[in-house]
Amino acid sequence: MELILDAISDAFASLSDPELIEVVGLTLFVSGLASVASLAVGVPIGAMLGLGRFRGRGAVRVAVDVGMGLPPVIVGLALLLILWRSGPLGSLRLTFTPTAMVIAQFLLALPIVAGLSATAIESLPAAALEQLEALRLGGFDRARLALVEVWPGVVGAAVAAFGRVVSEVGAVLIVGGNISGETRVLTTLIVQESRQARFGPALGAGIILLVISLVVNVSLNRMRGVR
Repeated sequence: MELILDAISDAFASLSDPELIEVVGLTLFVSGLASVASLAVGVPIGAMLGLGRFRGRGAVRVAVDVGMGLPPVIVGLALLLILWRSGPLGSLRLTFTPTAMVIAQFLLALPIVAGLSATAIESLPAAALEQLEALRLGGFDRARLALVEVWPGVVGAAVAAFGRVVSEVGAVLIVGGNISGETRVLTTLIVQESRQARFGPALGAGIILLVISLVVNVSLNRMRGVR
């Protein structure tokens, strides 16, 4: 019990640590940018899957579904091999940088956004889908109208995507390296401090991570009318 009380006390004392504030800033930057990018790419893909009838649609849907449950460490390892100095994109020198972490989180969030957006459109009543067909609009306009109808589902996809990436540790640890002052985020900080039995700072980082997730989830859910 004493260990827990000491950890709680140390946790609140660590909240004013300048290094922790820097880690929070990088966490918000990496996860926020990855989430926005995944929405920009994933929502159109989801609309295409939900409305389109094209050759290879089944294969794309399977790839999206598999990606939704892909282990983060596999994504991190594959990306590291590609970005490694002797790999295909090694000349870009992106290993152990925030850019590599954004890419890793983007790859994790993309199938979630695409899959949930497609599911939201497919859940529209048959009459609504038939009406869209009858309007004889272009693909872009049809997708836009469909997304307006299912926008709460798109917001839900954003919630799920951000939750996935902000709490992720495996991929960002592999491609980012958990370098202090450069690529350390809240999840890797928690791992680092826990390994050293510094439970107070680890708990402090965990509290901040929970607060961030809570604020983002509540804000996005209010946007779609969930209270």
